[in-house]
Amino acid sequence: MSVGSLDLTTLGGAYESGAFRPHDVVHAVHERIAARDGEHVWISRVPLDALLARAAAVEAQRAAGSDLPLYGIPFAVKDNIDVANAPTTAACPDYAYTPKTSATVVERLLHAGAIYVGKTNLDQFATGLVGTRSPYGPCANPFDPTYISGGSSAGSAVAVAAGLASFALGTDTAGSGRVPAAFNNIVGLKPTRGLLSMNGVVPACRSLDCVSIFALTSADACKVLNVAAAFDPDDPYSRRADASAAWSGAAPFRFGAPMPAQREFFGDGAAGSLYEQALARLEALGGCAVEVDYEPFREVAILLYEGPWVAERLASVRDFVRAKPEAIHPVVCEILLAGERYDAVDVFLAQDRLQQLKRGTESAWNEIDVLALPTAPTIYTIADVMAEPIKRNTDLGYYTNFVNLLDLCALAVPAGARPDRLPFGITLIAPAFREHALCTLGARYEEKLARLGATPYSLPKTAKVSVPAGTHSVRIAVVGAHLSGQPLNHQLTDRG
Repeated sequence: MSVGSLDLTTLGGAYESGAFRPHDVVHAVHERIAARDGEHVWISRVPLDALLARAAAVEAQRAAGSDLPLYGIPFAVKDNIDVANAPTTAACPDYAYTPKTSATVVERLLHAGAIYVGKTNLDQFATGLVGTRSPYGPCANPFDPTYISGGSSAGSAVAVAAGLASFALGTDTAGSGRVPAAFNNIVGLKPTRGLLSMNGVVPACRSLDCVSIFALTSADACKVLNVAAAFDPDDPYSRRADASAAWSGAAPFRFGAPMPAQREFFGDGAAGSLYEQALARLEALGGCAVEVDYEPFREVAILLYEGPWVAERLASVRDFVRAKPEAIHPVVCEILLAGERYDAVDVFLAQDRLQQLKRGTESAWNEIDVLALPTAPTIYTIADVMAEPIKRNTDLGYYTNFVNLLDLCALAVPAGARPDRLPFGITLIAPAFREHALCTLGARYEEKLARLGATPYSLPKTAKVSVPAGTHSVRIAVVGAHLSGQPLNHQLTDRG
């Protein structure tokens, strides 16, 4: 029995019609994972017998009448997030421990009927945007293995792009839930800080960290968000959603873009051209373009790694780093130890500066509903990153590093292909608690593109997709030919 796309609409329809069962899906997923062995996507995987047992369990639950909104949906978990009885390594074998309980967010997904398939590779201790800082090997881009996949949530993004999971959990502090989405031609949702519990997640920068969601469509990301999000009294940073958030994501809307002189692509003309096309596409959806001063956002971005928030990264693993510095990836160790140069005075000065800059960005939100930026200004080869690991990583955070510091939410969506067929993406950014509006706009934006990761497992040519939680229903049209093993990068065409 052939199982095609793992998007939630396709799987849900197939389950409802009886075309196949979770038992069939986990068999297919297991075979796909085995076929891509050696690509550094996974750190640990669930054996087939355990997958089949889980599939049988959720089938029995549904037969007994349980409401399972993620019934039979296979998902992956970044290996800095706890899953009961599975090692959590944070991509550092000497750091590994085996938790007895799962992270709150994982428990919620399992309770909804989802099927956990394995732990994914990452930049060690979630420190990086490149996907190369792991002792388990660099996670390559499925469109061209000489290029990076993006990080730190590298394996999670590739697992979704390659059709190995319907969705995957990542984390995001500086852009780790967005940059890999752009480089793998999928959707990456970075929720408002505290909306998804961080209980059971190895912290990178505890006051800024978010659990993120990688999916094949904005509607899928939204559905997973609705299951995963809940106030968690065991997480001191957990927050209750603010239902008063205004803009719904519908047209007309106002979108901001940096003034032309502030748009940086580090010499990548293809990325610049695709960004211009993306802005025109938003206008075609009923958006009104507004130029904004990007400088205060950029200054906030610089604070993340050139300010004392680096010390907060060190605080999370200080004792381990001091005890076993040889166990740390050299680049990660350099970044973490840089936190030792800051003192308490530096922290308060930086907090004051952040507040000043935040006030400087507030006026922009009086003029726009959403900020539309390139997710990353360019993409690099693995060799490029290895040669200049700090600089290249810094380049990739040009449009991402400010988002958590300013308490914003963001949705990364595909935005076409470069001449070399590598994906390009944009990120839609809004004030806190406007995730559903972003997903509504993201789903409308997807109507203009033909895309589905880098796999031969395609979405239906026309799929009815409803964005949950009271947002608008849209119709998604995508190229749908099964490619019989041909990677989809040969079919990436912009229809907008």
